[in-house]
Amino acid sequence: MNSIKTDLLVIGAGSGGLSVAAGAAQMGADVTLLERHKMGGDCLNYGCVPSKAIIKAGKIAHEMRHAATYGIGSAEPEIDYAAVKDHVHGVIANIAPHDSQERFEGFGVRVIRENGRFVSEDTVEAGDTRITARRIVIATGSSPFVPPIPGLEEVPYLTNESLWDLREKPAHLIVIGGGPIGMEMAQAHRRLGSEVTVLEGEKALGKDDSELAAIALERLRGEGLVIEENTKAAKVRGAAGAIEVEAEDGRVFKGSHLLVAVGRRANTDGLDLETAGIKTTRTGVKVDDRLRTTNKRVYAIGDAAGGLQFTHVAGYHAGVVVQSALFGLPAKAKTAHLPWVTYIEPELAQVGLTEAQARKRHGPKLDVVRFDYDGNDRAQAERLTDGFVKVMVSGGKPVGASIVGHQAGEHINFWAFAIANGVKMKAVTNMVSPYPTYGELNKRVAGAYFSPKLFDSSAVKRVVRLVQRYLP
Repeated sequence: MNSIKTDLLVIGAGSGGLSVAAGAAQMGADVTLLERHKMGGDCLNYGCVPSKAIIKAGKIAHEMRHAATYGIGSAEPEIDYAAVKDHVHGVIANIAPHDSQERFEGFGVRVIRENGRFVSEDTVEAGDTRITARRIVIATGSSPFVPPIPGLEEVPYLTNESLWDLREKPAHLIVIGGGPIGMEMAQAHRRLGSEVTVLEGEKALGKDDSELAAIALERLRGEGLVIEENTKAAKVRGAAGAIEVEAEDGRVFKGSHLLVAVGRRANTDGLDLETAGIKTTRTGVKVDDRLRTTNKRVYAIGDAAGGLQFTHVAGYHAGVVVQSALFGLPAKAKTAHLPWVTYIEPELAQVGLTEAQARKRHGPKLDVVRFDYDGNDRAQAERLTDGFVKVMVSGGKPVGASIVGHQAGEHINFWAFAIANGVKMKAVTNMVSPYPTYGELNKRVAGAYFSPKLFDSSAVKRVVRLVQRYLP
């Protein structure tokens, strides 16, 4: 068996692992990277990239059907589902070189394409190689969670991993799960011409602000999606092309294809974590605020750490770990400034506290201000007026922002920056936003925070009258 000694061993070549490996290697560390499957991990091959590619295809089809809104003849698009999937895989192929083994070897990273398992606190065995490292980073990501629904094992079903190999358009797609993945794929397939039924055991889009989610769900239902909330799947039966899902209340939903999208589970099986003294929780590897596991030589980041499951969070974790593992700095991971987006249309975006969370934490010191899209001239010009920006403010600073509407994911960047840097609402009002842009929404919501203090204040009015009396 070959033996390697390295400064840093990274297990998993998804977004977080690749960021750690690239940063550490370029700063002079000896880095070894293990990947048992595809470089780029879930985000490139099964998650963020392919999902946004198919969402775009669905959006084009939807715009063709509704072109008459803008004085252009509407047309029913001809959907070639196999060609749509070719588009999806083409996008993956275009990005893949950025995450390739060759590129990272160019950085000086030693890449080994094998499973890894701990054999001691500082040593991992991968194939015929034993790797001893000063520091180890677990960046193994997550996989679709498949619930133990009776009959599911006997029926063909899709997950966000296997969906991309499907070449025939589903006549009627049943989606179990009304979270971000389920709803994104539901709307995309509805726009591509499939009948779609979503079964959600509790509230659809339940992790988002309920006021925002209500607007989004109304739009989705208006496009023809059937969304059944408080509907738990009890049994699954049938065969390819003819699948039935029986709910706990006895109702039966019939479709041609089944997509299971009820959540994800951290990839920790087979690592033999207990051998290295690493404890796990229900959601992933147990870590402290520095992302260290119960074995202080080992870190866990991204989905493997059991917290927020987003690619950008894994990238953020990577920066924290590089500071700690390479420079010995007491860097800590925080969550208050981390945004997330659901890429349905209209988009849902959140950073910091929701209104409910903010009211619970800040009580009467909280101000909630909002500005509607229909008050924005660019939104009016493009007839994209559904939605609003809502900002939670305490002590003159934003502590949370919620957006539903066109490009909400782009607009939340502004508030993510503001919250991360402790920017005051006064600073937002100092900004001059070009007209007409959607970015004006953020300035206008800041104006809404100060308007009552200026226009509804008798003291301000007295001062103005006094000044006007004595001005030459």
